[in-house]
Amino acid sequence: MQNEKRKTKISELTEDAIANELNRLTCSYAFYYHRRNGVRAPILRRNCDLFLAASIIKVPILFAWAYLERMGRANRAEVCELDFEPQIEGAGLSWLLKTRRLPFNDVLLLMIALSDNLCTNLVIRRIGIERLNGIFRGPLGLPDAVVERKLMDYEARARGLENRVSVADCIRLFELRDGRNPEERAWIEPMLLASDDMGLLLRNVPRDTVAFYHKTGSIPGLLHDWGYTGQADVFLLTQNVKDVGTTYEVFGRVGEMVLRDT
Repeated sequence: MQNEKRKTKISELTEDAIANELNRLTCSYAFYYHRRNGVRAPILRRNCDLFLAASIIKVPILFAWAYLERMGRANRAEVCELDFEPQIEGAGLSWLLKTRRLPFNDVLLLMIALSDNLCTNLVIRRIGIERLNGIFRGPLGLPDAVVERKLMDYEARARGLENRVSVADCIRLFELRDGRNPEERAWIEPMLLASDDMGLLLRNVPRDTVAFYHKTGSIPGLLHDWGYTGQADVFLLTQNVKDVGTTYEVFGRVGEMVLRDT
């Protein structure tokens, strides 16, 4: 009983401290934290529900691929021609590779671990935008997730086409994770664990001290981090960011508190 009271007290202190940090933000944000032990309800604080997705959209795309594999309509062993899409740069390095043919398993890995934009566009090409959005709305049950354009397509963006994700979508992604069978989790989770971006929720945490399966996203005015440990689910989405320094500080401090609480 004493240990349970102590756990509750720690959680209450953490929630208050998180609230104080989030109050420092001067942008649109949504924060979610769920310690998966059945003791406490999730913490959800937000002043916005719908966000530009940036690279967070790559997580729903990954789950859409897993769905297609489960249905026998895709195969990670299939060979992908890297030159089938314009050689965009930005995040990732596939446009620099000498080899121009990779199995989709490696293309998906580069999409998640290095946030590779060319690889993402190749996956979108393979699935098809219309079918991808149909999978989001239908089998995956993501109410607001949408892909309207490929990555780094500035002409489409100028026409108002964007990729979006909602708070409800980001929570639903944890449920989709729980619905994976052991074989699916065996190839999905190492990709998320291999993400090399430590600059947001993990920025104050010593490297290699926590296993965090996650995906970040960033474009000017926007910073996202979605992920989970063995004990907790967490994400912080921010957009319309003007005070970048303070926003980075909040990510680091909130991430540190969540990891300490677990």
